[in-house]
Amino acid sequence: MNSTAFYFSLSGFGVMADFRATILTLTFLCYIAILVVNVSLILTVVLDSSLHQPMYIIVCNLCLNALWGTAGFYPKFLIDLQSYVQVISYAGCFVQIFIIYTYVMNDYSILALMAYDRYVAICQPLEYHCLMSTQRTALLVVLAWCVPLSWGAVLIYMSLRLKLCGRHIQKLYCENWSIVKLSCTETTANNIVGLIIISFYILHALVIMVSYVRLVLMALKTKEGRRKFSQTCVPHLLCLLNVTAALLFDVMYSRYGSTSVQQSLKNFMALQFLVMPPLVNPIIYGLILTKIRDRMAALCVTACHRLRNAACHKIRKPQSTFSPN
Repeated sequence: MNSTAFYFSLSGFGVMADFRATILTLTFLCYIAILVVNVSLILTVVLDSSLHQPMYIIVCNLCLNALWGTAGFYPKFLIDLQSYVQVISYAGCFVQIFIIYTYVMNDYSILALMAYDRYVAICQPLEYHCLMSTQRTALLVVLAWCVPLSWGAVLIYMSLRLKLCGRHIQKLYCENWSIVKLSCTETTANNIVGLIIISFYILHALVIMVSYVRLVLMALKTKEGRRKFSQTCVPHLLCLLNVTAALLFDVMYSRYGSTSVQQSLKNFMALQFLVMPPLVNPIIYGLILTKIRDRMAALCVTACHRLRNAACHKIRKPQSTFSPN
């Protein structure tokens, strides 16, 4: 079979037939909410020079990554909900895999970078400005993006080499493991690469855990340390738990899920990491980090005043009159 000539069918939509309009509306509202909360936080950081600090720059990149990942899923998903046949082209499938997989890996890289930033801030405060200088922060952020993008390119290359003997993907979107299962050739190399990547990001999780053990031990020693930990580390921990729990749903089902599980539950498990982290993470940071919350409120008030002043100016603008001849 010439694998470059056919479309993949997405078979996870069957159970949605009776609720398609409702799901379409909720999905559209969810995507709009994701765009609003993430763009709002990004603009707050970009427009306020007092927020041009390592921690807020890293938070901004977390939101940028959420926009990147959801752009690879929601537009296609919304189109599929309005279609009677859910298919995706061969090229489109691999583009979607690349975006979604790099989004997940980027999330862990950025969260690991954030853990390092908090570790230096609390455990080595006197060296913070040296260790997290503007140049070093920029380098670390670039690495946090480039490494996952490189892993994503390797995954795509390995999957493109496979000869496929099927075209039915039992999910709502394209996923690399589903492609590997469609192969009628040897997939040992793909499995090894997949395990290497998983191990690499498990190492990220271990680094984050070790950092937070050190942070907790250090924070308990002083009142200032406890204050810093509660204000800046708690939202990071909540985001980490949010991403990890959502991702485990999908990974565990993809590799070990039973065929007896209802399709609606499979869909719920598969969508967790594309719904919860992009929506909840910016809300967590916007509500808990005082500096971001105050700046967002100030920007909203300023924008409202400008709109009101513009409206008043338009109303008060004198109308042209014509004098009688």
